[in-house]
Amino acid sequence: MQLMALGAHLDELLEPARFKDYCPNGLQVEGRAEVARVLCGVTACQALLDHAVSGNFDALFVHHGYFWRGEDGRVTGIRKRRLATLLANDISLLAYHLPLDAHPELGNNAQLGALAGWVGEGVFGEQGLGWVGRPQAGQNARGIANALEARLNRRPMLIGDPDRAVRRLAWCTGGAQSYFDDAIAAGADLFVSGEISEQTVHLARESGVAYIAAGHHATERYGARAIAAYLSEHLGLEAEFVDIDNPV
Repeated sequence: MQLMALGAHLDELLEPARFKDYCPNGLQVEGRAEVARVLCGVTACQALLDHAVSGNFDALFVHHGYFWRGEDGRVTGIRKRRLATLLANDISLLAYHLPLDAHPELGNNAQLGALAGWVGEGVFGEQGLGWVGRPQAGQNARGIANALEARLNRRPMLIGDPDRAVRRLAWCTGGAQSYFDDAIAAGADLFVSGEISEQTVHLARESGVAYIAAGHHATERYGARAIAAYLSEHLGLEAEFVDIDNPV
């Protein structure tokens, strides 16, 4: 498949033009024109790049790419090494941040909900990134935290009343702790995200709405994995997902 055709297909699928994001979405580094093998991962770290080189992949698809707003743009140090790896091996980098969070089927929120057995009923928050719905009947905050630990293989942090019954659940993967106010306004009994900030603890205690920080990387592994399956099934590419270990 031609690289530009792949990029155009992913743009149509994930609709990056809908989002006001912190980085450029789509093709970030151009490599060889023909793509047969795609490596998918969460972050375009050096370990993922090295795996792409050793596995003779033509392109990388990631959630966290490069060129973030406000960061130092000079090509030195770690940035130089990463870009040199891609350019020397003619490997393309395609990155989709908020568009991958939000996709209704392949996105991080959709995939985490499916993994956890939650039923999505709507969206909330800025750009509609947060999801709201319901968990399996009869669950409390502690039960949901325990189930997440089993599924994500990582102990989450639960703040608030562990015995609170959860009839309405809100979630947004990654670093979405700033959506907690919106989740409360949406009537959630519990909000699940990846990260937690100092002020989040006080908001959970004072609002009575429980909060679970289940890990930024841990909650965002599943969109890229779903894309790998999609590329294989629908485009006939050899696509593989690799989870580079990250404890957060």
